[in-house]
Amino acid sequence: MLSSLISRRFLKPSFLNSGFYASLYHAIYNPLIASQQCINRNPGQNHSFSPFKPSHFGIYDNEFCKSVGSLSNFQLVGYISTSPSRLGQDKENKNQSSGSNVISGGGVSWIDLYLPKLVRPYAQLARLDKPIGTWLLLWPCVWSITLAAPPGHLPDFKMLSLFGCGAFLLRGAGCTINDLIDRDIDTKVERTKLRPVASGLLTPFQGLSFLGFQLLLGLGILLQLNNYSRVLGASSLLLVFSYPLMKRFTFWPQAFLGLTFNWGALLGWAAVKGNLDPFIVLPLYVSGVCWTLVYDTIYAHQDKEDDLKVGVKSTALRFGDSTKEWLTGFGIASLGGLALSGFNAELGWPYYAFLGVASGHLGWQIWTVNLCCRSDCNRKFVSNKWYGAIIFGGILAGRLSS
Repeated sequence: MLSSLISRRFLKPSFLNSGFYASLYHAIYNPLIASQQCINRNPGQNHSFSPFKPSHFGIYDNEFCKSVGSLSNFQLVGYISTSPSRLGQDKENKNQSSGSNVISGGGVSWIDLYLPKLVRPYAQLARLDKPIGTWLLLWPCVWSITLAAPPGHLPDFKMLSLFGCGAFLLRGAGCTINDLIDRDIDTKVERTKLRPVASGLLTPFQGLSFLGFQLLLGLGILLQLNNYSRVLGASSLLLVFSYPLMKRFTFWPQAFLGLTFNWGALLGWAAVKGNLDPFIVLPLYVSGVCWTLVYDTIYAHQDKEDDLKVGVKSTALRFGDSTKEWLTGFGIASLGGLALSGFNAELGWPYYAFLGVASGHLGWQIWTVNLCCRSDCNRKFVSNKWYGAIIFGGILAGRLSS
């Protein structure tokens, strides 16, 4: 600003009005005028003040205009790019771009950073970078194992470890089955089009081979359980293989996912006790199914537009604008089943205190979720790992105090 005032004060008008110096002045202080002058100027025009010959001046003036244009463009770009409105717009566009990358699965994860290139597609196929599925599969197992512990005792740590490994492997196997069956659908859905089989990173044969490897490891864990649990665990494979097909035939695939994901509520008790107590495990199982209907319906709202285009079904499409009312009913049923199971298992009073906290968490999910916002649906879905942890804390405290 100071240099501008000094220059304007001491430069003579006649000096500024001369072609060469006028161009230089405007290039510095008014880039828009300078650019326009260079566009309009005739390079062959003879300027009386110039010591150069007209033919030479045209060449010199033309080169000077290029320099002025570059300087003007530089200042103009600097002005525009640093203006507050432009900065806000760039930030908003960046956030939108970042959000779309996360939703579509295009973000960089630890798999891309640390695993060998050959292994990465298999790790992505098993969703190793998204452990929420393993947690949701594991929690009903942990609940059941803890319920089966003797009063005043901690749960069996060997069983917890075995079921932890089993949940990890079975969840990966389920994702592999899902991607193999849905590979034609996944290419049409924004969130799933980059999955390894759908995108062509892995062939169906490679996916099948990886599935066989996962199931073989899972069989090794199952064989360490009692015979009753082996039969019960093997029977869950019928649900695992049939679930991916349900979205083609019914609006209730989330219910079938609940039947599959909560099988551990039956299996955990059977692994410890060698039998099933229907008064304890059946309410627990039904509670888990209703809980799955809550979190997976929220999850399904991420894909409802794509599902309509592709022609697949979900509870998100079935419930529509009444989704929150349906979820409230399933949430109440889930909490009621947990209360009944704990009562029949003779858990101590701390269990019900934790159950009150869990009900607050579930209510927060249902009533604050923005079902039109994919990122918010995903945040609420992922938060269910904490809901499962709260229930586990309540069962553990109730069992130790019983």
